Amino acid sequence: MSANTGETATIPALTREIQLASRPHGRPVPANFRLTETNLPELQDGQVLVRNLYISVDPYMRGRMNDVKSYSAPFKLDEAMEGGAVGEVIASRSSERTVGDTVVHALGWRGYAVLDAAATSPVNTDLAPASAFLGALGMTGLTAYAGLLKVAEFKSGEVVFVSGAAGAVGSLVGQIAKAKGASRVIGSAGSAEKVARLLELGFDAAFDYHDGPVAEQLAGAAGERGIDVYFDNVGGEHLEAALGTLTVGGRVAMCGAISQYNSTEPTPAPRNLMQAIGKQLTLKGFLVGGYWQHMAEYVGTMSGWLDDGTVRYDETVVDGLDNAPQAFMDLLDGANTGKMLVRI
Repeated sequence: MSANTGETATIPALTREIQLASRPHGRPVPANFRLTETNLPELQDGQVLVRNLYISVDPYMRGRMNDVKSYSAPFKLDEAMEGGAVGEVIASRSSERTVGDTVVHALGWRGYAVLDAAATSPVNTDLAPASAFLGALGMTGLTAYAGLLKVAEFKSGEVVFVSGAAGAVGSLVGQIAKAKGASRVIGSAGSAEKVARLLELGFDAAFDYHDGPVAEQLAGAAGERGIDVYFDNVGGEHLEAALGTLTVGGRVAMCGAISQYNSTEPTPAPRNLMQAIGKQLTLKGFLVGGYWQHMAEYVGTMSGWLDDGTVRYDETVVDGLDNAPQAFMDLLDGANTGKMLVRI
């Protein structure tokens, strides 16, 4: 029963979900995941039933597959995994949500989710399609915006370098930098096709990191001017190259290190880290959860940019919940351009 409308909803008894069957060692493999059916709990007062439309697969989820203490609790074995999702409320026992509402929430990796209405956020699909609220108008976009403007404290006229620039976060970082007056934006990516896409999105220069040492390619793209800001999605060789190219007083927003997520041995720090002293650099790691207070500001700004074409976004959409594990593995291998999503 939909308590706030009086309409009877057809409530499924079961939901399909992806569970973590075993913890990966190195690169995840299909055997680490399990597709199964489980009973849906009965809807309680204050709760809603959401039919998921899209689920998000993100690089940070690799860390949650390890049984180690971190900023986010590890996934539990033999239980449904979690992650961003957007869906439609199909039953409600809450005055806060109405049947038909489109909401985002954190119980992805399943077809249906029962959760407290307070754990959902309504979205306005008049602004953009529902999927955008997992990407350009969601946590992904806020990560780019906050990392560039709040963490790296980017200023108009500066030169910005973005690694993993064809990904969901990186592609937005570069475009936000241009919209905010960057004098030059440089991106790295993993294929010629992705490099071409970055140039279409307004990056001033881009290179394929497979084509040669990152330090040499970055130095060539930056010229004598160097870079003022590095938005790091990759770590490793890219971070080392950026440290060598940053100007005095340069800043690094450390968002991710995807080049190291599947490592089975400790990875060495950049060999030139000492340059941070002489150049008086600031290297700051961040989690988007610490900047959630800027979401309304961000959505308002980004909505305008999307509307007038200042910013564009890409999505790589995989169909079917059963294909979610492969989509995640492909994401870690760089198969996506823009946001990787699974359409349920």
